[in-house]
Amino acid sequence: MKKLLSIITGCAFALQLQAQDNVYPMPAQKGLLFITNGTVHVGNGQVIENATIKVINGKIEQVGTNIAIPMDDVKVFNVKGKHVYPGLILPNTNLGLVETPTVRATSDAVELGEYNSNIRSIVAYNTDSKITNTLRSNGILLASVVPEGGIISGSSSVVQLDAWNWEDAAYKMDNGIHYNMPQLFNRPNPFAAFFGIQQPQDPVKRGLEQIEQVKQFFREAKAYLAESNHAATNIKFEALRGLFDKKQKLFIHCDLVKEILIAADFVKEFGFDVVLVGASESWQVAGLIKQHNMAVIINQAHNLPTMMDDDIDQPFKLASALQNAGVLFAINDDDGNTHSRNLAFNAGTYATYGLTKEQALSAITLNTAKILGIADKTGSIEAGKDANIVVSEGDILDMRSSIITHAFIQGRMISLDDKHKQLNERYKHKYGIK
Repeated sequence: MKKLLSIITGCAFALQLQAQDNVYPMPAQKGLLFITNGTVHVGNGQVIENATIKVINGKIEQVGTNIAIPMDDVKVFNVKGKHVYPGLILPNTNLGLVETPTVRATSDAVELGEYNSNIRSIVAYNTDSKITNTLRSNGILLASVVPEGGIISGSSSVVQLDAWNWEDAAYKMDNGIHYNMPQLFNRPNPFAAFFGIQQPQDPVKRGLEQIEQVKQFFREAKAYLAESNHAATNIKFEALRGLFDKKQKLFIHCDLVKEILIAADFVKEFGFDVVLVGASESWQVAGLIKQHNMAVIINQAHNLPTMMDDDIDQPFKLASALQNAGVLFAINDDDGNTHSRNLAFNAGTYATYGLTKEQALSAITLNTAKILGIADKTGSIEAGKDANIVVSEGDILDMRSSIITHAFIQGRMISLDDKHKQLNERYKHKYGIK
């Protein structure tokens, strides 16, 4: 009985840790709202000085320098001297699925089994995650939540980060299927013979066999979906329907050149829209990636080279190589220690290694929106799109000057309070720091 009580208490404590304290989602924005006198970075490479943004009912109606503001009782935010950006978009994350990796009760990213195409990350998304508000404080307003584990992990969905529940959060549901390609790299244990350890089967051979099994899985799904009537419903095949009618993209998680070549085979055989996630060696075959109209999500800037004989700064030069080749790419931050808060600063690193600042900004806003299939609604500050907007005192790509003062999701100004700021105030009070 005592053991049962302690388990119940522990679970209650874990739930309490995840609960929001005093930060609530905001109601829908109604009426007119103006953001004036800021330097607007549109997200498509254009910069407008001393600009005004006119928002009505959550949508951007006008952006420019000669926009009249009525004398009526309308909301006006004067951001003179500040920089205005589209809300940043995190393209590949387990946000809301994993709170504390070492606490099993707070982790819901991995499903049992290998072929889980029917698994939907959106229904497991936790809007009460404490991590969410720390991302908003760094300008990240949308995220693509991705399941993990298995060979085919399931479908990702895009969420906006100001919601009561997953239904409110859903921005675009089930936009992509995720496939974890095996690493085609043989790294034998040099001490195996000395310690009498039996080497496992050749991982490259095993990986190629698994890839062929995945192709066969897609072939069977294609045949199933071509039938007009089915003796029984196959939910795993039904979940792939969007891949074949181009409503979904296939996100292939891989790094090496030989893996990227196999990803191109999926385009040629099945006609899928493919996005490479990671693709650290994509700079070597950027022309082929462009030829097959594949996009790339660069997972982590601050990393070591993939191969020992690569330039030590090769990871920093990857984005400019893709940009020069005309490849559509987005920048991510999958560092588990920072929980993706450094997305903008990763882009800032690439801006010192060949990208312009506006190109780096596009890679965390408009480019990401294009890859995730939401560019019609967000990714840039343009008329007709949702008013997902961030205001910073300085350059949002620069860790020293990026101080977010305002953030709007679909026109509603959201709270920028978070657990870090609350703890800061708590201990300032404890030690009498003004």
